[in-house]
Amino acid sequence: MRKVFSITAALLLLSAVFGCTTIYKAAVDERDVKTIASDKKIETTIIKRLFEDDSVKVLDISTYCYDGKVYIVGEYETGTQKSLVTQIAKNVEGVKSVSTYLLPKKIDHPCGTKENLEITAKVKTALIKDKEIWSTNVEVKTIQCAVVLLGIVGSEQEIRKAIAHAKSVERVRSVKSYLKSAK
Repeated sequence: MRKVFSITAALLLLSAVFGCTTIYKAAVDERDVKTIASDKKIETTIIKRLFEDDSVKVLDISTYCYDGKVYIVGEYETGTQKSLVTQIAKNVEGVKSVSTYLLPKKIDHPCGTKENLEITAKVKTALIKDKEIWSTNVEVKTIQCAVVLLGIVGSEQEIRKAIAHAKSVERVRSVKSYLKSAK
């Protein structure tokens, strides 16, 4: 049953990655189309390998890639899982480096899925409202009320503003930025 669920989730993820928003995202992305395609291939390969490994719970982990640099964000249950996820990513062709923001999964954490989704929505709303930030270039992931910002934006000022917006949201415990400036 888990395999069926995993395959269904993978197909949904792939359709989201390569869906109709791809053309728009490519048009506003700071990377060229070839780099975007290479990064998406790396992300997809990592996700596929994580799905194939029964000891990793892939739904607790998100993978991002920018210019061959991989960022893995999420929660793990054992130290072995954490090491395995990093090793899987490092062994994918084209990966230049792997950075992780992985927290140990806590049962009954006061900041669960609902709170994380609310925080993510509030941060994204703040980014969209700020006309000086190209918000589609900023990925927002929230884990245990900690916000992680990822992407390539146009300037250092956009990075500072995105971090400030994330910190201003109520219940945000911390902000980790993996944002890079194209300039």
